[in-house]
Amino acid sequence: MSKIKIAKEAAISAEVYENSGLPDDRELDLINGYTRRKLSADEVYVFSVVLCDNDIDRDGERFTVEALFELEKLFVGKTGIFDHNPSAKNQTARIFYCEVESVSERKTATGDDYFRLKARAYLPKTEGNREIITAIDSGIVKEVSVGCSVEQVLCSICGEKISECPHAKGEIYGSKLCCAELSRPYDAYEWSFVAVPAQRSAGVTKSMKSEERKINMEEIIKKLELKSEIKLSPQECTKLASYIDGLKQSAKDGVYYRDSLTAEVLRLSAVVQPDISRDTMECVAKSMTVAQLNEFKTAFEKKRNEAIKPVPQLYNSKNSENTVSNGQFKI
Repeated sequence: MSKIKIAKEAAISAEVYENSGLPDDRELDLINGYTRRKLSADEVYVFSVVLCDNDIDRDGERFTVEALFELEKLFVGKTGIFDHNPSAKNQTARIFYCEVESVSERKTATGDDYFRLKARAYLPKTEGNREIITAIDSGIVKEVSVGCSVEQVLCSICGEKISECPHAKGEIYGSKLCCAELSRPYDAYEWSFVAVPAQRSAGVTKSMKSEERKINMEEIIKKLELKSEIKLSPQECTKLASYIDGLKQSAKDGVYYRDSLTAEVLRLSAVVQPDISRDTMECVAKSMTVAQLNEFKTAFEKKRNEAIKPVPQLYNSKNSENTVSNGQFKI
């Protein structure tokens, strides 16, 4: 089973500015579930953050709505760090509550209802955290990226593994946009404050847990058999070209073998089936498979051997019409 670690970017919700600062009584109870001593509302700073959603991102991928509900449970209690650097000194905030919510006035790029995973996080009001709190409130620290692991990355067009199907992310098939759907998350390990530059691909990282997938000729052939537009990687093109060269050589060898076999069948047919013309036998041979030609060759050889039995050099000529006097044998 393929298990994939991914990091996805999202933005701190606008609610950071509308609902940040002091926790209410319910939130304080949830926060104190993670503390060694009871903290007061004045000792913590809380804010909202949108971790991820079901819209297509810069990398042509999206979480399924079902995946968001799984992540809703997995991200509770997870630590916020900086730049995905898993160091204790980088621990900044902790999520104490998560929920998936629908935004009714918004649709995804594919026209589906928009869902997002929103979290509430807290950090202690300390001298060391004063700058990060100010940066959040001022909008300087605004982007986050989530780190989690999923079991499946499927094509939105055919439902097969995106690495094995013939469709390409970002392409339109019929009227449907192709993307990779991230599903069945099994771990959420952190979320990070990141500085995301203008480049669309910046800050997005992935790494396969399993070994790099080997190029499989059967997978390439499967793509071709679908008879739809496909895109092959340079490595797949090289593999396919080599495979075709091998097929060409095998075809040449096969033609030579078939021609030789056909000629032998025609020769034997003239010996054991002289009443059948060569033209007729050639016409019959053209429609035969190599296996059938071999079967005819074996049968004709058997009939030839039975019809032409070997005669010994010394034989009894007693019953011969041309009997030689004074001799029982003729050489």
